[in-house]
Amino acid sequence: MIAPVYPPKPKPGDSVAVVSPSRGLPGDVPLPYELGLRRLQEDFGLRTVEYPTTRTMGASAQARASDINAAFADPQIKAVIASVGGSDQITVLRHLDRDLIRANPKPFFGYSDNTNLVLFLCSLGIVSFHGGMVMTQYGRPGKLHPMTAESLRAALFTSGEFELRQPLMFGEVLGSWQDPQTFDVEPYMEPANGWNWHNANRVVEGAGWGGDLEIVSWQLMAGLAMQPVEAYSGGVLFLETGDSMPSAEQAYVIMRNMGERGLLEQFSALLMGRPKTWSRYRTLDAEQKTQFRQGQREAVLRALAEYAPRAVAVFDVDLGHTDPQLVIPCGGTIRVDGPERRVFVTY
Repeated sequence: MIAPVYPPKPKPGDSVAVVSPSRGLPGDVPLPYELGLRRLQEDFGLRTVEYPTTRTMGASAQARASDINAAFADPQIKAVIASVGGSDQITVLRHLDRDLIRANPKPFFGYSDNTNLVLFLCSLGIVSFHGGMVMTQYGRPGKLHPMTAESLRAALFTSGEFELRQPLMFGEVLGSWQDPQTFDVEPYMEPANGWNWHNANRVVEGAGWGGDLEIVSWQLMAGLAMQPVEAYSGGVLFLETGDSMPSAEQAYVIMRNMGERGLLEQFSALLMGRPKTWSRYRTLDAEQKTQFRQGQREAVLRALAEYAPRAVAVFDVDLGHTDPQLVIPCGGTIRVDGPERRVFVTY
């Protein structure tokens, strides 16, 4: 992997860009977006700067890329934060100015479809941050989750090591973003199972790489943010599954194909996010949720057994589409301490 560079961090009072590399949903659904902006300004002390397509649904890939290029080029902008995800950000990448962005590294925060940009920046040697979108984390109903807020502050403003902790409760059910009453109370939470460890017999430290499993598979097909597989040797893979809720077989097939490419065996450890088992388009009962989570874990373990049998693995880490969310540095250092059952990231 290209030696990663941690970009300079913003300070309270600095300006940060808010962009919509995937879709301009803030224009159609303003409530969580406006709440997220207000918290960025009032709770984190940052000045937010919107770009032309931030609230524009249907903006072209070229127009969205122009916003990203402009945000990285502006010396007054100290970080770039995605508003929300989507499904076609991969079409934006070929319109980005690689030389301009490489010459002006800045922290970028986003996940889900923004995995595309996270991996693109990592391929340029810029550490980027998987997590922390305006509408989902900053715009959380009721208040920011304390664990999410702690992780966001550390990732935004500090450069040291940060320990990822296990929550006692987690959530995944969202109320209607169109209903103002949704934002009067915090989301429903349920007891969280502890992390599940596999091959926890050693300490692994390496550069993080990964994101949304399906978006990673798109990148494997398109190759827009990929380096030769040997570049990932000794790294720590992090993966999570989102609102599309891929089946256990789909998860296995993607990881099998990573194995056939020779990629999976390069990583010394895997952090697997807590699976999303609810979406607005699909609901499962309690037994089905348990089966879904167990099936996904077994599918991932099957792929590891076939292609990376020595890898340390940690399951149900809160790094994806569930609540709270812990920010992961892509390209940055991750330390997985198997004997002590602890995980550290360097922001």
